[in-house]
Amino acid sequence: MKIRLLLSALLLLLGLNVLVGLRVLGAGNAGGEGADNGYDNIAVLTRAMQLIRQDYVDEKKTNYRALTYAALRGMFNSLDPHSRFMEPRELKGMEDDTKSEFGGLGVTVTTHDGMLTIVSPMEDTPGFHAGLLPGDQILKINGEATEQMELPAAIDRLRGEPGQKVTLTILRPSNRQIKDYTIERAVIKVASVKDAKLLDAKLTGGTKIGYIRITQFNEPTAAELGQKLDTLEEQGMQALVLDLRNNPGGILEGAVDVCGQFVGPNTMVVSTEGRVASSRKVYKTSADAKRRPRYPLAILINGGSASASEIVAGALRDLNRAILVGETSFGKGSVQSVIELQDGAGVRLTTAKYYTPSKQVIHEKGIAPAIRATMTPEQENLLILQRRETGLEESDKKQLAGFHDTQLERAADALRGIVLYAAVK
Repeated sequence: MKIRLLLSALLLLLGLNVLVGLRVLGAGNAGGEGADNGYDNIAVLTRAMQLIRQDYVDEKKTNYRALTYAALRGMFNSLDPHSRFMEPRELKGMEDDTKSEFGGLGVTVTTHDGMLTIVSPMEDTPGFHAGLLPGDQILKINGEATEQMELPAAIDRLRGEPGQKVTLTILRPSNRQIKDYTIERAVIKVASVKDAKLLDAKLTGGTKIGYIRITQFNEPTAAELGQKLDTLEEQGMQALVLDLRNNPGGILEGAVDVCGQFVGPNTMVVSTEGRVASSRKVYKTSADAKRRPRYPLAILINGGSASASEIVAGALRDLNRAILVGETSFGKGSVQSVIELQDGAGVRLTTAKYYTPSKQVIHEKGIAPAIRATMTPEQENLLILQRRETGLEESDKKQLAGFHDTQLERAADALRGIVLYAAVK
């Protein structure tokens, strides 16, 4: 009813000229090719909706809400892979994501070169345990091809009630193999900070080097990280490896608060710039950020490190607080503003780009490491297998027995050198 009244009010607002113009627009162009007249083009949209309502063969598909939502989806999908229109249930699902508990498979997806692609499977989730890998391309969902499928529609098909199964047809670019994975959906509870420990003395040469892995950034991440750091500092930690490999990102505030664990209060860690003044912002660490010892810090990144991971890595690099080790990150550095509409639906609109403290752009460029340490696709697969912890077959265990995390080894070597150098100065 609201939409019907809105359309009626719109027609009254446009007046007699537009009403007359509607008759012409059915056969002509609104103001000529390239014209950007709002009234004329809204009239085209209104006329198209009128024709569908009046003449389309299947009346069940012609209600105002369905047509309006379809038009909005098309508008946002035409902008970039990250802007989208969300129906009320989609908006709620996105809000649940940031609270670290939601239903689905536990994979972050995007469109890359026209293909529905997995950025990273979240740890301890059905997708992770099934063996999905970063870079895997989803060709089909329950037999339905994804080639022409819009990203919101694909995400909607991946989600579902816990206990339901979904079959994904996966193309793995590293070996060009196509395989079906049948995975049972579950309620996803994400522990964002994992594996806090002191590394084995055999790897560090006796230097007490801590290790913490962040799987994604959400509301409790910084608090969880602070607790782990407290424990490691009590154990005499002299340096730290922060592992952000295959971390797909999360919420901006979580990234800023994590930076606050390593730099002083009120320190600028990231800025945003867009078309309008309101999108130009500077984000600083909290004035109440805890002051910690300035021990050497190495951050591990790779092609699966995206968004908030890149903000943390870029900020701590630019602030001379950390050395980056690994491979160039994914390059997702744009800001999406989420706005709720009157009926409970919402829009996610790209409004700005992220910039590191030295004004380096992240989007489509990524963050490059100071110490480049690459892994083969086979090694990357073993790294993810190593993190799986449960459900390993004997063949998996044999492969892992000879696996060396070369990126972690390079980071530990660098930190050990820094600690030894500081000791003899």
